[in-house]
Amino acid sequence: MSEANKTQESGQQAEIFLKEEGANIAYSNFARVTSTAEEVIIDFCLNPNPFHTGRQEIPVAQRLIMNFYTAKRLFSALGMTLQRHESTFGAIELDIRRRAVALPPGQTGSQVPQR
Repeated sequence: MSEANKTQESGQQAEIFLKEEGANIAYSNFARVTSTAEEVIIDFCLNPNPFHTGRQEIPVAQRLIMNFYTAKRLFSALGMTLQRHESTFGAIELDIRRRAVALPPGQTGSQVPQR
């Protein structure tokens, strides 16, 4: 019997430590998700002008390809993370029109009180 089978039968769980040195770090404010029959593909991009109208060409900064099992675990982890954030800080509004604050005539953005 292999060591992996012995560990599974005894009910022990694997302990995983992440080595973060040398990790690629990137910021993304845009993502595109596509899939094949066997994999989920997530392209992460930086859109420097998200309010631009018309056609924009945005380079893909990072592409992650994973199987559906990993994608489902990621989906679950992101869902739990968002729930915790919203329970602490309130709902995350995705519609920019609902988040925007109208300024009175003559007032600049630096004069708007923080919520």
